[in-house]
Amino acid sequence: MSKSSRTGVVLAFLCLVILGAMPILSNARPAGSSGLDFAVWLTAWQLLAALPLFLVERQRRRPSVHPGSIGGRTAAIALATGAMFGLATYMYVVAAEKAGAVSMVLALQAYPLFAILWETLFLGKRKSAAELLCTLLMIGALYYLTTEGTLRVSGISWWSLFALGIPLLWSVAHILLKRVLETTPITPSEVTVSRLVISGIFLLLLGVAVEGGGTVLGAFGDLRFQRAAAIMGVAYYLELILWFHAMRHIDVSTGSTITVPAPAVTMLISVLVLGQGVQAYQVVAMAVIAVGIYGLLIAGKRKLARAPAPSGSGG
Repeated sequence: MSKSSRTGVVLAFLCLVILGAMPILSNARPAGSSGLDFAVWLTAWQLLAALPLFLVERQRRRPSVHPGSIGGRTAAIALATGAMFGLATYMYVVAAEKAGAVSMVLALQAYPLFAILWETLFLGKRKSAAELLCTLLMIGALYYLTTEGTLRVSGISWWSLFALGIPLLWSVAHILLKRVLETTPITPSEVTVSRLVISGIFLLLLGVAVEGGGTVLGAFGDLRFQRAAAIMGVAYYLELILWFHAMRHIDVSTGSTITVPAPAVTMLISVLVLGQGVQAYQVVAMAVIAVGIYGLLIAGKRKLARAPAPSGSGG
């Protein structure tokens, strides 16, 4: 496939719109319905959306991984990360409702901070002074957000703090999956489908343990509920697959730069479409977090440019 930066940018902008709309879509489920049931069904719809491409890829070529060839370590990682993504999906639904769409999507911007933490602790990657400064700036902004602009510990919004657990789970799971993708022939599509299957089973078992399972089955006949779950599930899958295709044309840093303003999209939808208000502290937190993320991207790019070229004979 020939690369086209214009195609990559367009796809990344579509990801931006979907990312900004997803918290709103999550809150579109019928009032009073179970967040856990919603997480189960949106995962099921996401899996259904993912199957056509997965099956087409399997028909075009031989499967890259057979169940019998999967080692114990890889299987353990698949089960663990599937459970993490399942739990994160449930937390996403709950946080969008309890913390509010805007505060929740702002909390998701903490993902780079957790990624930096794991890279430093487990991969031994040292950060420059500029990266550390941007990291501290983002931590300050997130503290300001979770205290709802008061800067007092007593003013902490526990639901906003709860929302920080979502990017925490994502970052751990992505670090583990990165290792699998680098050391096995498994493809992103296979990872996505297997992850959704495991996440769905995990959420279903959790639903049975917490709610007895009756409400999960009962939600099947609720057309309003299923419509909301289907829209959310398909949107979730589209964002993922569009991102994979965007990265074929542009750098990850370029795509990440484009998707940074996702909270602004959420704010615009909240104000213009839903008629909901946005708090001043949320706007301030969004601006500071955006500065911190852009700073991290720029600092990372400069550090990469200064890195010495690998030695070795040319081809």
